Amino acid sequence: MPEGHVIHRLAAHLNSRFRGGPLAVSSPQGRFEPSLVDASVLTLAEAHGKHLFLEFSTGHIIYIHLGLIGSLRFEPAADVWGQIRLRLVTGDEAANLRGPQFCRYVSPAEMQGIIDRTGHDPLRDDAVPEDLYARVRASKRAIGSLMMDQKLFAGVGNIYRAEALFRQGISPFLPGNQLGRAEFDAVWSDLVELMRYGVEHGRIDTVRDEHTPEAMGRDPRKDDHGGEVYVYRRAGEPCFVCGSPVAVRTVEGRNLFWCPGCQQ
Repeated sequence: MPEGHVIHRLAAHLNSRFRGGPLAVSSPQGRFEPSLVDASVLTLAEAHGKHLFLEFSTGHIIYIHLGLIGSLRFEPAADVWGQIRLRLVTGDEAANLRGPQFCRYVSPAEMQGIIDRTGHDPLRDDAVPEDLYARVRASKRAIGSLMMDQKLFAGVGNIYRAEALFRQGISPFLPGNQLGRAEFDAVWSDLVELMRYGVEHGRIDTVRDEHTPEAMGRDPRKDDHGGEVYVYRRAGEPCFVCGSPVAVRTVEGRNLFWCPGCQQ
């Protein structure tokens, strides 16, 4: 499932390239009714965590959640392939949505309801980390579990969860009610920094300068997700910092990666 920086990148591109003029809106797959917004103007694309909202001049709002297999790709308008649920075309560029978990019209009240159920997004200026910390401190759940809860840490996924905790030397199994305020602030600040980098560069890089392939004389990481990381998908490999084998455990159906040496 795409992490939050991907959704914010999509919103930024839509706002930059698809606003300001009427769009040709269609559903080649036939599973969405495009006529309500066809030939209208996109007024705003907005990301809240992993939720994407498209607001149109007609007053209609399209809600998109990519889920596990969905994608929204910007492609040449002449290049039409696959099962496209929603297609927006401006000039010679198209935004093609395939395989989303959700793609539907919502009312302003329904949109607000989704936002109200969404947690604090490190990429949004309206996030209130003080409120989030209060909820974390009230919980006995492990911080590694809490960080995957989209009603708390919106947009944070498996990679950012693992990497931020490693970078701060915090065990993913530490109960939320034992996480100190300084530790929480360090994790939150790290998430803001790392996810903003992801929005800007389109990839997740979490290693510090002294642990890059060039600095360590090692081969670059080869992974579909791209980017240089400390523990994510590195189970059994030596930690770049202490040399301990990176550990992995299935927690709530997801692989949790951490370094037993650095995150005691």
